[in-house]
Amino acid sequence: MIADTQEWARLAAHADEVAGVHLRELFASDPARGEELTVGAGDLHLDYSKNRVTRQTLRLLTALAERAGVAPRREAMFRGEAINVTERRAVLHTALRAPSGERVEVDGVDVVPAVHEVLDRMHDLASRVRAGEWTGATGRRIRNVVNIGIGGSDLGPAMATRALGGDADPALTLRFVSNIDGDDLGDALVGLDPAETLFVVCSKTFTTLETLTNARSAREWLVAGLGDEGAVRHHFIAVSTNAEQVAAFGIDTANMLGFWDWVGGRYSVDSAIGLTLAIAVGPDAFREMLRGFRVMDEHFRGAPLDRNMPVILALIGVWNANFLGADTYAVLPYSQRLGRLPAYLQQLDMESNGKSVDLEGRPVGVPTGPIVWGEPGTNGQHAFMQLIHQGTRLVPSDLIGVCRPGREMGDHHDLLMANLLAQAEALAFGRTAEEVAAEGVAPELVPHRTFPGDRPTNVILLDELTPSSLGQLIALYEHKVFTQGVIWGINSFDQWGVELGKVLAKRIAPELIAGEAPAGGHDGSTDALIRRYRAARGRSA
Repeated sequence: MIADTQEWARLAAHADEVAGVHLRELFASDPARGEELTVGAGDLHLDYSKNRVTRQTLRLLTALAERAGVAPRREAMFRGEAINVTERRAVLHTALRAPSGERVEVDGVDVVPAVHEVLDRMHDLASRVRAGEWTGATGRRIRNVVNIGIGGSDLGPAMATRALGGDADPALTLRFVSNIDGDDLGDALVGLDPAETLFVVCSKTFTTLETLTNARSAREWLVAGLGDEGAVRHHFIAVSTNAEQVAAFGIDTANMLGFWDWVGGRYSVDSAIGLTLAIAVGPDAFREMLRGFRVMDEHFRGAPLDRNMPVILALIGVWNANFLGADTYAVLPYSQRLGRLPAYLQQLDMESNGKSVDLEGRPVGVPTGPIVWGEPGTNGQHAFMQLIHQGTRLVPSDLIGVCRPGREMGDHHDLLMANLLAQAEALAFGRTAEEVAAEGVAPELVPHRTFPGDRPTNVILLDELTPSSLGQLIALYEHKVFTQGVIWGINSFDQWGVELGKVLAKRIAPELIAGEAPAGGHDGSTDALIRRYRAARGRSA
């Protein structure tokens, strides 16, 4: 296990040595760190100088990555080896952005031609919808697109569509439905005309409870509005691998786009799962996003570990979590269009690395995936930044900004970015009691106005928020999560913890819906809650 290695022990000893060194001291003793502890890749710039690291820390962390086998594991992933050991699958989301002509094999079969075949069909569908060539059952063009999915089938396209909203076709209304709560679908359908509405149903197996429940209700709404069961084939597209279930639902399998078991849901926005995004921004922009993914893939695969942006971000996360005791970290995009990025990264990180056993099934022995959360700046400054500045918990943060805005509106953007830079500065250096007193603050208020600083941040700057830079940003975090999983020795590509709740929900649902007494067999609390719910719904035995 990694915690038993000399590299881990050296880092633990080093953490004790630098425990009392403040970021103020680190900058005073190393004036060049603000320029040198940075790395660029594509259109992204990472400044990691405001972390509690010295150059020795970084050397020790790089040695840890080497000992953990990050480089050979990375190559195994890119080659299509079955590194998802519990499901015996390759992990090849990187093949989704491989250029035509490159060869990537899974079990001896080159998968790139199939990827591009689906991509071409996807872009053809998107172009037909955008051009008005795809018409509904009544012959009217499609003006509304409703994406139905959950998890990666919702978070990815919803996040990216919002991020690239400035490029979206203004003639289209785009809505996303994921929650099985009827209010989610009900709200999404308000104001829509069934004759002009297209549903994109995203479910690999076409059996996902939440997605299929919403899809069936959407079909009922459509048929009720148009009075024709046959209308379904004109108003539904499926993104799935289960042609039999798709056909049984009433969707023409000619309007089905597939993907592969070596693409995890949280890594699938650049697959056919991104169809709604491609409809929104157009095939050319979608291909540009894929090229952005590819830029970061090539950087991750080729750059030395100590100059590798995803690796550096991952190693700093390991340092903060495992050696400084941070259980959480915040993702704070200073961009309204990136407002869904924290939720997207929450799934990417926590579903991937929320594991307690290693690849051999043994207790991992160290803290693994952190709790990820966040909101856009400057909103977060008026909500939770107080705790990050003066609270008792250490919360490292990624502050993400865009240098050139998509929309100029007075001095809004300069003020937005001034806040990003000010937060990073304030979190790092704080304000001492002496500085506060020198400003004339009453002595009894000095403790309340003192900021300890020494709060770690990464600042990530994009030149512009474009399809390409968005792809680079997503891939940056994909590879960061992968690298941390390798270091901790866990499988970042299964999610067995998601399944237990689904199994129990299927057992409980009939006890809530049917007019029979609960079958029993639950714990006392669950049985009591079932009885209470049934009573509130008028279903008491």
